[in-house]
Amino acid sequence: MKQSKLFGKTVKSAKKDMQFASHKLLYQGGFVRESTAGRYYFLPLGMRVRNKVIGIIREEMNKSGGQEVLTPTLHPLELWEETNRDNAAGFELMQVTDRRNSKFVLGGTAEEMMVALVRQFDLSYRDLPFNIYQFSQKFRDELRARGGLLRVREFTMKDAYSFHTNAQDFIQEYKNMEDTYVRIFKRLGLETRVVEADNGYIGGEYCHELIADSHVGESTYFVTDDGMYQKHEDVADFAREEVNPQEELKDFEIIEQPAWVKTMEDNEKHYGLPASRFLKNVVYKNRVTKEILIAVIRGDLEVNKTKLEQKLGLVGVLEEATEEDLHSIGTKPGYVHSWGHENNSNGIKVRYVGDLSLTSVKNFIGGQKEESTDSRNVNYGRDFECEQLFDIALAKEGYKTHDGKTLIQKKGIEVGNIFQLGCHYTTKMSNATFAAEDGSLTPFYMGCYGIGIGRTIATIAEIYNDDKGLVWPKEIAPFVVHLVALNLEEVEVKEQAEQVYKVLLDKGIEVLFDDRESVTAGEKFADADLIGCPYRVVVSKRTSIENLEVKERSKTEVTSIAIEDLLQVVLS
Repeated sequence: MKQSKLFGKTVKSAKKDMQFASHKLLYQGGFVRESTAGRYYFLPLGMRVRNKVIGIIREEMNKSGGQEVLTPTLHPLELWEETNRDNAAGFELMQVTDRRNSKFVLGGTAEEMMVALVRQFDLSYRDLPFNIYQFSQKFRDELRARGGLLRVREFTMKDAYSFHTNAQDFIQEYKNMEDTYVRIFKRLGLETRVVEADNGYIGGEYCHELIADSHVGESTYFVTDDGMYQKHEDVADFAREEVNPQEELKDFEIIEQPAWVKTMEDNEKHYGLPASRFLKNVVYKNRVTKEILIAVIRGDLEVNKTKLEQKLGLVGVLEEATEEDLHSIGTKPGYVHSWGHENNSNGIKVRYVGDLSLTSVKNFIGGQKEESTDSRNVNYGRDFECEQLFDIALAKEGYKTHDGKTLIQKKGIEVGNIFQLGCHYTTKMSNATFAAEDGSLTPFYMGCYGIGIGRTIATIAEIYNDDKGLVWPKEIAPFVVHLVALNLEEVEVKEQAEQVYKVLLDKGIEVLFDDRESVTAGEKFADADLIGCPYRVVVSKRTSIENLEVKERSKTEVTSIAIEDLLQVVLS
């Protein structure tokens, strides 16, 4: 490709709102451009990287036994209604009505579509298992697009769906997909951790994220030194240590308390005790039923909303209660009680759910705050009880696992995920069954597996860069060689550059040939560094076919070698 003909230009500086290296460099290097917020054009350089990433994924998926298909972009709304995900998804579905008044959604994920496809065939246990996958556009009406390709509203995903007779058969494919994903990401230059995570709106009982460590990532997870514990914060469990086990139980009492004591910090200051000795209440509203849910937890801990929603089967349903919501049950911010609001005069339903930490303290302070009083010597089980006790607390660095190991916090970018779905969809959708060996019609047992293409590219760009630009791994670089021709006003140099270009192309080497005549050497070198191809080859009046100037993008030294040696280096 001659750079003089390349569509898409480099620019010297990024826009002010671009915070992440990947966002800046993919924009500056001429790989992508934004259409509207969260929707991107891929330019020719970006398409070359994208196609190579897809090619590696396709190759490894085919090796693993996957079979490629493609679903329509518009999903019939009734499929999502079958599984009740038209209202319950973790993102707002974008709906379309055609001229025949048929209703569709823009696909954000394809579980229903794949089941609808598979149930068209009269399958038996002899036809199972199989894994079908696709590369397709996905649409999610994200509240906040951010970070360039890291969080968008429209994107390409490789999503795969496996169908099985039972859980035992599925487990083998789950491990197969885990191993396949690790291989894919290694080929793409990414070291990933397989981290236990939350299924969210996808459903099923368990899942894992493949996370590449990065300080800009949105995934927070925890590990232990021995590597035996790797869990996302949304599922990370930890031991609740007994706070004051030797203390004797005391009688419950209402005590005077100064009006200025309102926050947890105020409590600690006034009573001279750590936050773990106090009760804390966090209030949510069910956006569907409008009921109020009060989560009660030990004062030094925080509620993990995702855990809470999962434990109650309310994924994507809870939202923080407003001051108006609190007024509706007879209270206000800072004065929520740990029991008693279920008897409010407005008849609004209130549920209390507690964290396991409530049994780790004797003689809590708090729980019944009024303007000048509060309660102390409050003991769970004796003085109050919640509807249920769950693990609903947010893990933090330094907390201990149940076998005494210390949690270490990490941040990274989720580049892939694998989900156990079980019969979550096939029991909700009609005729999603196969003929079992005994002749009975049995729901398919499923799994699904996703990789975001744009996010993966952004993650690679986030990790492989320096202060001059991108440093692409060889397998996915837009071109392997960036041929930079200087002194093109001299006929001999121009002929030499064209000769080198032809030799490289004849050997099947991908070359970006900077043949621009009115661009300075400094600008050409800056562009080569910014674009980030693995090898820069310079042809100038000081070089010859036997003495080409070659530099690897990831290194600082420049060497002079003959074109035969260059071919050997590039093709190795």
